[in-house]
Amino acid sequence: MLEEKDIRQIEERGSSVKTVEEQVERFKKGFPWMKIVAPATPERGIQVLTPAEEEAAGKYYEGASVNGKCKFVPASGAASRMFKDLFSGLDTLRSGTDVAPGSPAARFAEHIKEFAFYDRDLFGEPENTPDYRKTVLERTLTDDGLNYGAKPKGVIRFHRYGDGEVRTAFAEHLVEAQNYMRNSDGTANIVVTISPEHRQLFEEAYALVRDTYEKRYGVKYNITFTYQDKATDTVAVDLENRPFRTETDSMLFRPAGHGALIYNLNNITEEIVSIKNIDNVANERLLPVTAKYKKVLLGKCLELRDRIFGYLRELDACADVCSEEGRALCGRIETFLDKELCIRLPEVSDCTERAAMLRRKLNRPVRVCGMVKNQGEPGGGPFVIAEKDGSTSLQILESVQINMSDEHAKAALSSATHFNPVDLVCCLHDYKGQPFNLLEHVDNDAGFISSKSYQGRELKALELPGLWNGSMSDWNTMFVEVPLETFNPVKVVLDLLRPAHQ
Repeated sequence: MLEEKDIRQIEERGSSVKTVEEQVERFKKGFPWMKIVAPATPERGIQVLTPAEEEAAGKYYEGASVNGKCKFVPASGAASRMFKDLFSGLDTLRSGTDVAPGSPAARFAEHIKEFAFYDRDLFGEPENTPDYRKTVLERTLTDDGLNYGAKPKGVIRFHRYGDGEVRTAFAEHLVEAQNYMRNSDGTANIVVTISPEHRQLFEEAYALVRDTYEKRYGVKYNITFTYQDKATDTVAVDLENRPFRTETDSMLFRPAGHGALIYNLNNITEEIVSIKNIDNVANERLLPVTAKYKKVLLGKCLELRDRIFGYLRELDACADVCSEEGRALCGRIETFLDKELCIRLPEVSDCTERAAMLRRKLNRPVRVCGMVKNQGEPGGGPFVIAEKDGSTSLQILESVQINMSDEHAKAALSSATHFNPVDLVCCLHDYKGQPFNLLEHVDNDAGFISSKSYQGRELKALELPGLWNGSMSDWNTMFVEVPLETFNPVKVVLDLLRPAHQ
């Protein structure tokens, strides 16, 4: 039972008692597993374009009419996971024991000069001693130096160039945006989701490069820093599914994962949005290939948009969907949905009901997602799934959404050929030029429960349907293969030693 102080706490956060009660109930009953039909593969579900088709898609993007473009960059949270191994190494060194040769901490110190944030005055010349390794780690991670252990990934220096220029991950996103997301008036709009406590760091990082980049690239940036709404945090529960209590007897709320960002995305007014994580950038020498395939995705998205809009206008103009002409139109739409989007509808004998179902499937937000050949990298994958209404669709699933005790689902996962690098292009307006309410297209059954701890006590946490998973479940989705060279994430600091970042 919620007490009066609990209700006050809930309302002060901008949430509601009903929402919290529904979340507690969700912990009790759990989430249904996704019903997998098959992995999406080049045979069905993933388009592998020929060079001529890639060129045509890029040209389509360049010539298409678009009501505003925007780049959306999830960048919340500190980079603590990026430096997890270094923190462990620092604890070892502080205890008086040296780290093992070849360990992440040892390799980091050995290669310190190869990182863009190396500064001789701060780190000195490398030495093969425990004391030097300890100094390097402390000056990287703590406020005795760079304090990177407490800063967001976006403001960490990722790349150093031959002329001495050093760029943060955020700066590389600015360079990318002016290339492939520039509006016809020369502006580049970027929305970056950050934590409130990091705002000053991002503003300082932006101020350092804005004038230089605007002059160098002939662009005008419009940057918006936005926060994950506290009202989207979810209540934590104990192992008995009761609201978890902190040491002050208040309820514990936790950020609900990147799925909460659907609220931020819903506030964007531009029609076309490109989504890419803050850590997935590369040295500018790779920008030609990055931009080429981003334009391919943009072109495919706009082609898909225009075909869908065309069918919706044909349905509007059709006087009688039960006529021979109307049935033929519905047949063409069904073939299109099946071939291009892997949407197969349940059998519907009534022609009016069939047309209404086709209209519902067409009149939804559109996304085209780049997919990379499976190389064992962590991340979700593309699948064809069975929907609640009896239709099928393309979805990006995380492993936690797949029932590993189901042999069919397990086999589908093991035979998947591609994974999701989070490289999306979205069309957020309908065929009448109005923005969709994206919150109406979320599958609330696609979240998941995870095990966490608070001050050494176990708890269960509720993750909202992921931004590119259940939050976009009711979208028209197309998967397109893109080369591995376009995917260069920095999950741990040693990833910065990879060729794409040197």
